[in-house]
Amino acid sequence: MEYIYSAMILHSAGKAITEDAVSKVLTAAGVTPDTARVKALTASLDGVDIAEAMKTAVAAPVAAAPAAAPAAAAAKKEEKEEEKVSEEEAAAGLGALFG
Repeated sequence: MEYIYSAMILHSAGKAITEDAVSKVLTAAGVTPDTARVKALTASLDGVDIAEAMKTAVAAPVAAAPAAAPAAAAAKKEEKEEEKVSEEEAAAGLGALFG
């Protein structure tokens, strides 16, 4: 995450996100930069409108949260049904044992 944070710091300061700049931010934060990760980060951000990406990223979790609630409720309902069936099977098994 510190690599992404370094890019966000550079973006908010109005600086270019270059390998050298990212490495300097990481070093200033006490992190030893991994050159491969720095190169991968700068390459993946090449041509990306970071301001737009941040707006989209902030809006996405809000939109996804309501959809998760019905899925969680359905999962709980399924779980209760499985428990009920398991209890019935267990009772039937005990009945056969002592029957």
